[in-house]
Amino acid sequence: MKDSQIEQKLKRLLNLLISQNGSDLHLSAGNYPRIRIDNHLIQVDGEEVLSKTEVEVLADSILNEDKKNKLRKERQIDFSIEFESNVRFRTNVFYQKGMLSVCMRLISERIKNLEELNLPQSLYGFAQKKQGLFLVVGPNGHGKTTTLAALIDYINKNYSKHIVTIEDPIEYSFTSDKSLIEQREVYDDAFNFDLALKSCFREDVDVILVGEMRDLETISTAITAAETGHLILATLHTNDSIQTIDRIIDIFPSNQQNQVRQQLANVLVGVFSQRLIKGVGKGRLPAYELMVKNNAIENLIRQNQTHQIQTVMETSFDEGMYSINRSLAQLVLEGKVRLEEAEGYATDINAFKMMLET
Repeated sequence: MKDSQIEQKLKRLLNLLISQNGSDLHLSAGNYPRIRIDNHLIQVDGEEVLSKTEVEVLADSILNEDKKNKLRKERQIDFSIEFESNVRFRTNVFYQKGMLSVCMRLISERIKNLEELNLPQSLYGFAQKKQGLFLVVGPNGHGKTTTLAALIDYINKNYSKHIVTIEDPIEYSFTSDKSLIEQREVYDDAFNFDLALKSCFREDVDVILVGEMRDLETISTAITAAETGHLILATLHTNDSIQTIDRIIDIFPSNQQNQVRQQLANVLVGVFSQRLIKGVGKGRLPAYELMVKNNAIENLIRQNQTHQIQTVMETSFDEGMYSINRSLAQLVLEGKVRLEEAEGYATDINAFKMMLET
C-alpha cells in the first residue's frame, strides 16, 4: 500500500470515529484498528490487520522532525494535533514489542458548559473565587479536562482576567474573550510544569490551569501560587476527596507534612471527583462527589483526621456537598443508569442501597 493510501486510511478512520461519537482510535501493528464508543473498545468492520510498516507511515504523517527525534529518544510522545475542520486529537505514539502504536483521543471542537455536561451549576462558584486551589479528580478518560475547560470558558466569557493554562499537551483551544488566555504546552513552550508555574508569578496572572499535578515540585508551587493570590484549577489522578488530600500531603517528606497540611487547609477551596458511566441507551453520564471546604473540613485537614471527611460530607448536603453514592442513586432513581452499572461505582454499597429506598 502506498504512503498516500495509508494516510487516507487514517483520515477515513478518524472520520469514522467522529461520525460514531467515539472517543479514541487505536492503531497497533499486528492488530485490527479499534475505536472506543461509550467506553467499549470495538474492532472496525471492513479493515484489515495493520502491518508494522502501515503504523510507521501513519505515525510519520502526524509527527514533525522534533517529535520524531523525541520519540526515538524517549520511545513515546504525547501531543495534540488538528484534523480537518479544526477537530483536535490528543495523541500518544509509543513503542510496544519494538513496533509503533498510536492512540488518538477526540477533543470536542466546542467547549460545552456545565449544563450540557450534566454537571452541577454550583461548580461555577469555584471559578468566581479570587484565589485558592480547586481540584478536579478521577480516573483517566472520565472528563476531568472537559470539566475544567467549562470553568475556564465561563471565566473567559464573564470576567476580565489573565488566564494561563499549562498542559501536556494542550487539548481544548481557547480564544480570548473578556479575559486574556495564554496556553503553554510543556516541552514546546515550557520545560516542565513546575517552571511554567513559577514563571506565572512574573506574568501578572489571575487564574492558572494546571493540566496535571504530577510531582512534588509542581504541587508545592501550586500551593504557593494559591497562597499568593492566584486561583489554581488543576487535576489529579485520584479517586475521591480524601484520597486527593492524602496524596498531596504524602508526596512531601515526613518532616514537611505538618506544614503542608496547614497550607492545604488554608488554600483548598474544593475537590470535585467524577466518573462517566454508561447510561440507558447511548452515551455516558457523570456521577460525582463534591467536597466544599468548610470550617469542619479545614480543621480535619489540619488535625490529620481526613478519614472523618466523608461523615462531614454526608451531613452537609445543604452546603452543596454531594457524595458519589448519592449521585449514583439519583441517576438510578431517574432511570438514567441501570442499577447493576451504578453498583460497580458505589464506594459504600450499603449507603448506596439505602439512598435508593429513601
